[in-house]
Amino acid sequence: MANFSKSNVPQFSVDVYQNAYLPEGGREVNAIVTVTATGGGTIGSAVTAPHLYSPGEGPSAAVVLMVDCSGSMDYPPTKMRNARDATAAAIDALRDGVRFAVIGGTHVAKEVYPGGGGLAVAGPGTREQAKQALRKLSAGGGTAIGTWLGLADRLLASADVAIRHGILLTDGRNEHESQEDLKAALEACAGRFTCDARGVGTDWEVKEVTGVASALLGTADIVADPAGLAADFTRMMETAMGKEVADVSLRLWTPVGTTVRFVKQVAPTVEELTGRRTEAGPRAGDYPLGSWGDESRDYHLCVEVPPAGVGQEMLAARLSLVIPRPGEETARNLGAQGLVRAVWTDDMAASTSINPQVAHYTGQAELAEVIQQGLDLRKEGDMDGATAKLGRAVQLASASGNADTAKLLAKVVDVVDAATGTVRLKAKVEEADEMTLETRSTKTVRVKK
Repeated sequence: MANFSKSNVPQFSVDVYQNAYLPEGGREVNAIVTVTATGGGTIGSAVTAPHLYSPGEGPSAAVVLMVDCSGSMDYPPTKMRNARDATAAAIDALRDGVRFAVIGGTHVAKEVYPGGGGLAVAGPGTREQAKQALRKLSAGGGTAIGTWLGLADRLLASADVAIRHGILLTDGRNEHESQEDLKAALEACAGRFTCDARGVGTDWEVKEVTGVASALLGTADIVADPAGLAADFTRMMETAMGKEVADVSLRLWTPVGTTVRFVKQVAPTVEELTGRRTEAGPRAGDYPLGSWGDESRDYHLCVEVPPAGVGQEMLAARLSLVIPRPGEETARNLGAQGLVRAVWTDDMAASTSINPQVAHYTGQAELAEVIQQGLDLRKEGDMDGATAKLGRAVQLASASGNADTAKLLAKVVDVVDAATGTVRLKAKVEEADEMTLETRSTKTVRVKK
């Protein structure tokens, strides 16, 4: 458990759940790692950058709101009004002293407020000015999300703050730049700020919106009815204002001869982290976990160890939480660590039992995967394949108690028998229901510890 001088800095802890026993010659070690931050307060953290805030404030932060202003935002006309109202509600939820800006996004990105390539400081006056500026937003033009992110990055980089965050709203497909341009923009922004993304209505591309959130370690969701935007934006901003420690990484050290098979977040959503590793010294690598407030998340780690004989034991991995300092050799250590072990045994019962946490999250990761596969097959016209995958999804959701996902599945398939995964595809599915299932497919239910 970390111990810092200020009592209301979040304290981090790491808990490891695993079955350490392997049969003779066994090599694959799985563990679920729960990372928890508790006890964060209202003042800035000594962890991130103590010179950046004064007592009585939260950590220094900057937020850029990116609002789609493309031509399609005029259909229906209420959509643009709802987007303006939602942005105004988010501005109202900003903490005093937080830097902020608003971007209007079309095939180019325009500064709506404050302008001049900088950020405003939130207070009663600037909030009112920003809301006045929002009234001038009108719909027209195309969609090039990479340009919005590029401008957000430049604006956020202009402030010497601990937490940098974006909120992005789109209602259409990213038709005015190539996939490569968007990918390059996401790669350039990754690690520089976090970003939540929302699709409003049903004319946007799920994989684009979830791709933005995934690359920038934020959340993605659908707001099918534009009238729900203000409540959603308020919640998003309140969550952003609760973040107190930025740029946390899971540092994984493994001994000689051990291979990391994968590292993925499994709660509250499934997020693949394996490919995001940055080397951190001999046999160690850092996996980015983004910004933290008071919260808990679960990660699934799988390593392959050299085979050994009965009675032998080894440390398969050591985990710690750090804040890497770019350009410096040492990282700030958050004081929490966990150990993953491997013990070889000839006790069949011990070596074949699957840890309940590992079993649960293996099922949740498969659930996310089969939903995606099922919906893709349905779009391709392979109804038999789609039925099989979505049937398996119903079975997994039912077995794990993931009631939210089960409800969403029931809008796309008629469930004959949840326990066996027997389903029939519905002949007519509302587009909003299908998109909601796809967007939320990675949301998991926590294991009952």
